[in-house]
Amino acid sequence: MIEIPFKSSEILFIIGETGTIGIVKAGQKKILFIGTPEKEEIAQFLEEDDIIAISSFGKGEKYEKGIRSLAYITREMDNPIIVLPKDHPSSKRLSMVLSVGEKVNLNCNIIPGTHPEQDVLCSCDSLSGLTITKTKDGIGINNNTNKSNNTNTNNNTNKNNNTNKNNSKYISNKQINYKIEKF
Repeated sequence: MIEIPFKSSEILFIIGETGTIGIVKAGQKKILFIGTPEKEEIAQFLEEDDIIAISSFGKGEKYEKGIRSLAYITREMDNPIIVLPKDHPSSKRLSMVLSVGEKVNLNCNIIPGTHPEQDVLCSCDSLSGLTITKTKDGIGINNNTNKSNNTNTNNNTNKNNNTNKNNSKYISNKQINYKIEKF
């Protein structure tokens, strides 16, 4: 596992080949509500160090702005999370989806926006197989696509200030590109 520290006043962007994951901390204890296709409402209880992870199906400034916006309305305005039915035509038009909780498994083989379980998140292929877990000071990332324990975290990292810089870490021969910015 690699660890990436960041504060609740920051946002972490993990950059894949064709998509981006944005992560913020919940920041305080709260309840977010999830509306399901069965017309039920699930209460998701969050601790202050739980994560809100947003997956976008694109890269660059436009998508990072969208991720920031969705993170803001989820974290600061307690906007409910809406889950679509599996056969809903709009699922193929979603440009972003999100998951909240202690950990999230990234998977490129699921239908976006159709999973009320908050431990799975649709992602681009290059990030699929990663598990992101909350830590006290940030997140931990495991690569579940390759069970080798070859972890190299000594590439382009600056432990004192990762803000606004592109960084890379390797886990099981998979490069993780990321940057941390002010939220």
